[in-house]
Amino acid sequence: MKYETRKDEIIQTSAVLFKEKGYSAVTMRDLAAKMGIKAASLYNHISSKQEILSNIIISLAEEFTAGMDEIMNANESSIDKLKAIISLHVRITSNNQYGMASLNNDWMHLNDQLNYYLKLRKDYEDNFRSIIKLGIEQGELVDSNPDIMLFSILSTLRSLYIWIPNKDDLQQEFLAVELSSVLLNGLTR
Repeated sequence: MKYETRKDEIIQTSAVLFKEKGYSAVTMRDLAAKMGIKAASLYNHISSKQEILSNIIISLAEEFTAGMDEIMNANESSIDKLKAIISLHVRITSNNQYGMASLNNDWMHLNDQLNYYLKLRKDYEDNFRSIIKLGIEQGELVDSNPDIMLFSILSTLRSLYIWIPNKDDLQQEFLAVELSSVLLNGLTR
């Protein structure tokens, strides 16, 4: 794989290692060995393992936030907004499977960026919930508990990174449509 900068290579290689071993278990020596360089050389490009983790998680959280902002501002029905959210998750996860593992499993290790990340996540979930509530109010969605609906959909979307890497011929648009059908229409006839 071709990287724009050495720092990008370090971040992407770290994301793979974090998914394989977990953030806490990965050392800078592990990263250097995986890249075939000396550990001291890493510090020419990054200051710490924490910087790498922050870069991975915050960049993904900001990408989700930007996507949600666009969806919130769209003049669409709640159903179409929910479909757009599902497509957003499929796209971001398909392009960042390893980073998504860190976003879901290692966010609690953020130090200086933890509060910023938690605010992004809360705002994202609040916007998601507001779309569901509006869909209920407008009769587009069944009158059910919005928090349970949010949890059900978001749990599936957040775990896509576990499933997607096993699909060699993934078609993002097809997956988004099929997921929307299952998540929004259910399994009954």
